[in-house]
Amino acid sequence: MSIIKRVAIFGAAGNFGTPITAALVKAGFDVTIITRAESSSTFPDGIPVIRTEYTAEKLTVALKGQDAVVCAVGPAGVPTQTAMLDAAEAAGVKRFIVDDFGWGPNFNSLPEFQPIGAQRRIAWDHAEKISKRNPEFTYTGVSIGNPIDWAIKRFPLMGFDVKQRSAIIYDDGTEEFTGTTLEGIGQAVVGVLKHPEKTANRFVKARSIQTCQNQLLDAFQRVTGQTWEVQRRSVNDLLESGRKKHQAGDHGWVLELVVYQLYTPGEARCVLASREESDAELLGIVEESPEDIARKVMDSIAS
Repeated sequence: MSIIKRVAIFGAAGNFGTPITAALVKAGFDVTIITRAESSSTFPDGIPVIRTEYTAEKLTVALKGQDAVVCAVGPAGVPTQTAMLDAAEAAGVKRFIVDDFGWGPNFNSLPEFQPIGAQRRIAWDHAEKISKRNPEFTYTGVSIGNPIDWAIKRFPLMGFDVKQRSAIIYDDGTEEFTGTTLEGIGQAVVGVLKHPEKTANRFVKARSIQTCQNQLLDAFQRVTGQTWEVQRRSVNDLLESGRKKHQAGDHGWVLELVVYQLYTPGEARCVLASREESDAELLGIVEESPEDIARKVMDSIAS
């Protein structure tokens, strides 16, 4: 496969699209942002922006001349990915990074998440189908596990209220999980595009850290120089509450069951891969410590 230089991105203003776009620019790719004609999103100066309807015909025109496409749209945009894939093939795009940025296709999720997973899998299966009929088209999925610095800052239910300097430790706090920082997510995409042959037609596994709540609490206390107030809870309370909310149609179920999955004792459900079994080295992702994560989070709320 020839060198990838020109990259189009969907979802450039999103939670993950923003650091991905910055990483692509920093790495020297020629980046073009594709967004809906009616979008009110703002984008960094100096990056070309194409505003268009999200139909296969219009997107084909928008994607002409691009070597690769990165799809980092939010949940509402996931159903449009099939049209993006068809347009990318028609436009001669060599690589399409599908919208995963989660736990990948083989994650042992709770039954409540299966409809969400099925919707995402439609595009993944479509990408695989195109790659099999057209050897000039390839795809990659990027599985990141927990987006750790972003998630800790945004969701105190994950166990850390960084503004209040307080924590909720679930059960004994030792259940390990893997996560990828926003910086690591951007680097993962850069790594895929710099190693197209080794990342073609598969899901790569990214990670910045493997840790647990107790390690993170110790790190936050050291970084802040303060003793944090700690509550103790069981993740089984989240499972019960989340399932009741799911049955009642309350959207709050999602976060509660996500946190339950993350900390379910003794399952290692959310260890995406060991460092050796992951693609972190190939992608150029730095392994970080709990202190590194704590500093990133505290710096982000101070800025």
